[in-house]
Amino acid sequence: MVVEDEPAICQEICQLLRNALYQVQEVETFSNAAEEVAEKSPDLVLLDLNLPGISGYDICSRIRQQSEVPVIFLTSRTDSMDELTGMLKGADDYITKPFQPPILLARIAAVLKRSAKGQKEQESPTIGYGDVILDLARGEIARKRGESEAGQKVECVELTKNELKILHYLFLHPGQIVSRIDLIEYLWDQQVFIDDNTLSVNITRIRGKLKEIGVYDLIGTKRGMGYYI
Repeated sequence: MVVEDEPAICQEICQLLRNALYQVQEVETFSNAAEEVAEKSPDLVLLDLNLPGISGYDICSRIRQQSEVPVIFLTSRTDSMDELTGMLKGADDYITKPFQPPILLARIAAVLKRSAKGQKEQESPTIGYGDVILDLARGEIARKRGESEAGQKVECVELTKNELKILHYLFLHPGQIVSRIDLIEYLWDQQVFIDDNTLSVNITRIRGKLKEIGVYDLIGTKRGMGYYI
């Protein structure tokens, strides 16, 4: 959602975002901007400071009273105190005009990534794929047996921290090929420091543990591309 009163700048921002395949909405009634955010639940708000009849600071404060949606100030005000005030009001980033389009897109992507990671941390401590359940709280992988196998009895095996993180990332991308580089970068973001060889060792160990509970071929390999479930 874009909150910008200069038509030319607003059009430039919206076109840039649409070209980057984002869905964009514009706010025209600035006094009701916070209410529109609450009603439409955008994934991110780009917010100018100098708006007719109301300050961007006030809009951000109102948004924060009812939502944790990421807010990025995009403004011509370059004073460091303005930036500090913006962050204290609850903004996630502060970008000054004129902006470089690639930099703006990179900063938006970074904020959205942090926001998505925070949401995932609040999700259920278990995640499933077929009859396989990953228990994030216990650090276990389990297979749920069918009714013909002793009435939904569950078999499980413990995982190391590295194994749990690897499986969690794969479970979050079912049906997608996850590259080795993406896995390693994700693990580094999670404060798990491994290299390419260590990743291979962990994948082998995970497959061995899956076999212990009767799960075969859950993790597939696409040669030269990565892994998938």
